[in-house]
Amino acid sequence: MSVFAVFVHLVERLADALDPLFHASSAAAAIVLFTALVRLLVHPLSRAAARGQKARAALQPRIAELRGKHARDPEELRRAVLELHAREKVSPLSGCLPGLLQAPAFLLLYYVFSHSTIGGETNGLLTHQLLDAPLGERWTDALAAGGMFGGAGLVYLALFAVVTAVATFGYRLARRTVVADATTGATAGGAEVPGLGAVTRVMPFLSFFTLVTVAVVPLAAALYVVTSTAWSVVERAALHR
Repeated sequence: MSVFAVFVHLVERLADALDPLFHASSAAAAIVLFTALVRLLVHPLSRAAARGQKARAALQPRIAELRGKHARDPEELRRAVLELHAREKVSPLSGCLPGLLQAPAFLLLYYVFSHSTIGGETNGLLTHQLLDAPLGERWTDALAAGGMFGGAGLVYLALFAVVTAVATFGYRLARRTVVADATTGATAGGAEVPGLGAVTRVMPFLSFFTLVTVAVVPLAAALYVVTSTAWSVVERAALHR
């Protein structure tokens, strides 16, 4: 049995368990629960990433000293900053791990809800819906079926509203944490890791890209993205208090 068939079986069992509460939307609820389980598994890494971010912030005064000492030698400055992080056992890339480890779960959902057959059998998950929106269809399908304010269209409008609210809150939070951490050395004259400064400047806006993702992927995958994004924002707020 392929991993895709195992996943289909898992979601179907979760949907059966949730059916008394969510009825026709039980599979959608199962996907939200699956997303929460994935996020719980990577939560220890998220906590480690938050500790690393705080540790990098604590190194800011020492990095400032190195910038003054090696102002005329960018390569030596880069080497000195990397050595400092190595001595303090602080990884400048630790914050990327939680997101990278979630990628297989998202790709699994995307694949399963983009194929009518899995393991040679009909994919029964495609018959499930979230209210009036089929889990295997996209926003363009909803627009073609009933327009912006049709049954499926309204489901997407609700998701867009949730994503916008979460992204706005996440943007404000990230401006206080990620961007502030960038001044610790990620953008200190390029002294830490090439390109990392640009990444940290863009990160506060990443939640808004979720709007595009929700619009183009199957609804099931969109539910994963929305749930995971909301989890990330709440988790960041708790870990960076």
